[in-house]
Amino acid sequence: MALPFDPSPGTRDPRALTIFAKTIYRELRSSGYSEKDVVALAGELLGTVTTEMKGRREHSGD
Repeated sequence: MALPFDPSPGTRDPRALTIFAKTIYRELRSSGYSEKDVVALAGELLGTVTTEMKGRREHSGD
């Protein structure tokens, strides 16, 4: 799946993440995943980001 935005910071279309999220959602649903599966995936993504951010804070001394 191609990403709908340039990976260079500062050059992203402000709508890119919305488009990306909708694309992922449609792809998952058309591949047979349920709404519950998509919500579970979203929770896992949030958990991963939270863990990473927490790890950075602990290493930076904040």
